Amino acid sequence: MFYWLTALSDGGDFFNLFRYITFRTGGAFMTALIFGFMFGKPLINVLRRRQGKGQPIREDGPEGHFAKAGTPTMGGLLIVGALLTSTLLWARLDNPFVWMILFVTVSFAAIGLADDYAKVSKGNHKGVPGKIRLLLGFIIAGIATYWAMSVHAAADLELAARVADYDPLAGRLAFPVFKDVLLNMGLLFIPFGMFVIVGAANAVNLTDGLDGLAIMPVMIAAGTLGVIAYAVGRVDFTQYLDVHYVPGTGEIFVFVAGLIGGGLGFLWYNAPPAAVFMGDTGSLALGGALGAIAVATKHEIVLAIVGGLFVVEALSVIIQVLYFKRTGKRVFLMAPIHHHYEKKGWAEPQIVIRFWIISLILAMIGLATLKVR
Repeated sequence: MFYWLTALSDGGDFFNLFRYITFRTGGAFMTALIFGFMFGKPLINVLRRRQGKGQPIREDGPEGHFAKAGTPTMGGLLIVGALLTSTLLWARLDNPFVWMILFVTVSFAAIGLADDYAKVSKGNHKGVPGKIRLLLGFIIAGIATYWAMSVHAAADLELAARVADYDPLAGRLAFPVFKDVLLNMGLLFIPFGMFVIVGAANAVNLTDGLDGLAIMPVMIAAGTLGVIAYAVGRVDFTQYLDVHYVPGTGEIFVFVAGLIGGGLGFLWYNAPPAAVFMGDTGSLALGGALGAIAVATKHEIVLAIVGGLFVVEALSVIIQVLYFKRTGKRVFLMAPIHHHYEKKGWAEPQIVIRFWIISLILAMIGLATLKVR
């Protein structure tokens, strides 16, 4: 919205600042952060009054979690509200990628909200049936992937007319490190993109099991993808880095700044001992947003590197379930894997901080793929 203030600029005044993505990114971050600090406590008070006993604690979970009984959930509303407000204020609203990612984020937040509400109202950890959640998630992801492909196809037509030997990106999978490798998936890219978005959403959801565990790796991964989005959205950067140019992705950086600002505002209240849990409202929304950004920027494989922690968490559950069904035995003491380390006697802050460190290392590896060609 503020971008339109550039119409008042003569090219050398204050209003000209709103032309720059970097300036608006800073504005989005501060707006979301202030939003989180302003509305965090009131929201928690409302959730506590409305939910009574708070998020149900699984009886078969780690013993230390019973002390968290009564903690309200749905704290993801704070994050989503902050990033939605900041994005609408500071991003260019004529950018289709912004709307596509907002669509995924809000839609997955709605699924998570329904799931959290069902859990709280029933007083147990069984919410919306998993098959329904997955079906809705795949429908949303399918729409978003087709949307992104359409935007990429329009850009391909424009660039092909101006650039000799241009390689189109729509429906193609780009590989990190190998600069000239593009796998033409055609319409098969739609189910692939659906898998990326739904997989990311559910992987973050599985990671959200300890105070502060999910939100910091999400912010680290989002920040990394935001830098990538800004880089691949600029011709000069893509020429220097020798990566594929994807017009319009720079505005995603504004969205990411709102996510990080809102995430920090939430972490203020989610730091151990948590005053509120993000719930599926937040974890599904944030994971879906990461997947949508990866699809928009053509960095789906890099997401698996940057979000490697989420991949490991999801794989630990898959391995545990498949192995138990086959042998009746368990690979891990408990899945997801952060619970395994709880069972081994690691303190919760120890697990959380070490997982944060791992996320930061993976983010640096993901960023390195921009230059290693």
